[in-house]
Amino acid sequence: MNAKQAGFTLIELVMVIVILGVLSAVALPKFVDIKSDAQQASIDGVAGALNSASSVNYAARKANATKGVPITTCGTAVDALTGGIPATMEISVPATAVAADATVTTCEVRLKATPAIKQSFTAIGIL
Repeated sequence: MNAKQAGFTLIELVMVIVILGVLSAVALPKFVDIKSDAQQASIDGVAGALNSASSVNYAARKANATKGVPITTCGTAVDALTGGIPATMEISVPATAVAADATVTTCEVRLKATPAIKQSFTAIGIL
């Protein structure tokens, strides 16, 4: 009885394990710091939303003074955003004045737990 055996040799199995080990060693560091990337992306999204909300609010209020909300500081720019900003975020210097019909790009939104994760946004002042 000559039965033909099929399967992988020990060398083939060891090579597959080595290749998987090398791939995991290279790929693992890319996924370790994904939390800070996600936090930065969420801050970027909120800053973009504040930029857009401020612009739309300015246009609406210019067209009709009863529409929109007055924006006089970086902190009041949040009022133009429906629902406000998430509870985990804050405006770093909410009292920064924004003159009417002027833009201020020094407004910043940041994470409360990690103030180093922040992004600036443009507030457009209007009374």
